[in-house]
Amino acid sequence: MAINIDNFLKSKKRNSKMMDFQDLVHVDGVSVSTASANLYGNKRDDLVMFYFRSGANYASVYTQSKIVSENIKWNLNLKTKKIKALLVNTRNANAFTGKKGYQGLKEIAEEISIRLTSKQKEDEEIPDKIKFNQILFGCTGTIGETFPSEKIKQSIPALIDKIKYTQNKYIWMKAALGMMTTDLSPKLAMEECKIGNTNIKIYGLAKGSGMIFPNMATTLGYIFTDADLSSSILQKLLKKNIETTFNAISCDGDTSTNDMVAIFSTSMAKNPIIKNFNDPKLKDFDESLHSVLLNLSKRIAADGEGASKFITVKVNRSKTQEEAKKIAFSISNSALVKTAIAGEDPNWGRVIMAIGKSNVNINLNKLAIRFGSIKIIEKVILINSYNEYEVAEYMKNDKIDIIVDIYTGNKSFTSFTMDLTKKYIEINSDYRS
Repeated sequence: MAINIDNFLKSKKRNSKMMDFQDLVHVDGVSVSTASANLYGNKRDDLVMFYFRSGANYASVYTQSKIVSENIKWNLNLKTKKIKALLVNTRNANAFTGKKGYQGLKEIAEEISIRLTSKQKEDEEIPDKIKFNQILFGCTGTIGETFPSEKIKQSIPALIDKIKYTQNKYIWMKAALGMMTTDLSPKLAMEECKIGNTNIKIYGLAKGSGMIFPNMATTLGYIFTDADLSSSILQKLLKKNIETTFNAISCDGDTSTNDMVAIFSTSMAKNPIIKNFNDPKLKDFDESLHSVLLNLSKRIAADGEGASKFITVKVNRSKTQEEAKKIAFSISNSALVKTAIAGEDPNWGRVIMAIGKSNVNINLNKLAIRFGSIKIIEKVILINSYNEYEVAEYMKNDKIDIIVDIYTGNKSFTSFTMDLTKKYIEINSDYRS
């Protein structure tokens, strides 16, 4: 069955299904459209365009993989102050496609620039000439397959014809669904805040369910705000907040070639000008941005391929945050820990194993471990009141918390992951069929 909003809503009544998501409405300066280029061989939406009528300041963070997709190369090569459009395609990663893949993006960008320039002439009192190097790309899907640039290029007129200058929850949902690959659910989040006395919106969409590990992975995340913030301020805000959100999730320990999280500022809110990253007027925006990023990243981890349980691993009282992070991910990425949780087996010995292999020095005389509120290890020994039946009952929950205290300092780090199920193997063994 093709992925579209009608099919998504079939499993429940529309109103019930839509209640699962926040009420994203309109962000001034952002236009959204979706279309099918028939990349999946059916009519599901596989192209999503975000159009910024007056341009948008932007900042991005990308995969740290040493092998990157052609669209990442394209984005990194852009030397423009304002972005006019972001085009996202699914089904094809445009990775390991060489010069043809890169040239395909250039041809698509040129087509978009011509069509959007024409639209500017129709719709704007003072039209802009939109340049091909003002177009940003997000690609996701299979690595190594020929990039379907002709199919995408032929779909651009329909995509631009469907541009909506005002949005509602339904349109944002269509965009989130259009970005999905193996995801089971769309991912949307929003916050409203203030810069000075000016009301600000922050909306976010993301996709990702497999090949998830920092620094990000098969993850596309896009944040839209009407705030008036420079690209340099946006970059600092994004880099700061990504570390404890998108860079805190792991589904399978694998990092993709296409990871990308970007934020776009339309400047329509006319808030007080912010020149300094440390300006106290940014505090509310900073916290709200973190909330949106954290909401989206948790949704990605919870929607991990075949996942039946959402797992939070919190490491406390570490000498450094980096050491806490190493331990947290050693636990989160352990196939043995994840399979035990999938089987609802209270095998805390696997957590001990994962802590040990992290190669971080710990205070064995003080080490403490909890599953949820249940104490298991205290001062490096099993507590006298340990009741395996109680822990086994806890393991039946959909959400599992593992808390580790190592007592070498006062730093902490929290990672988010999912269990490893038979379904994960099924999905990834059949991924291309």
